[in-house]
Amino acid sequence: MKVTIEELQEYLFDHYSNGGIDQSLFMKLVEEIGEVAEVLNKKAGRKSTGKEDLQAQLGNELADVIHYAVAIAALNGIDMNDVIINKDKEASMKYNHKTNLEQFILNKRDDNTSR
Repeated sequence: MKVTIEELQEYLFDHYSNGGIDQSLFMKLVEEIGEVAEVLNKKAGRKSTGKEDLQAQLGNELADVIHYAVAIAALNGIDMNDVIINKDKEASMKYNHKTNLEQFILNKRDDNTSR
């Protein structure tokens, strides 16, 4: 199953709208970023590890980071889809990328429909 940014935002808004507080969600986000750093340190050999599945742990921690970041956006009425597209357009121009996210997606959709 695939989930869109819009669907995730709607779900998290529904989940947190009756008591989700920006500050507590932000603290959870910071905690999860720390957990991502811990896994990356283990993967780089800077921290000891047992027989842990570091790839799965990294995926889980990154999912938590996305969860809390999108929840904060949802509670503040920020359309992350639009923000991501526009921010990438600005960065693409600034760093002279040959394509931006919007162009990439449109090209990919064109390729899929022409098959």
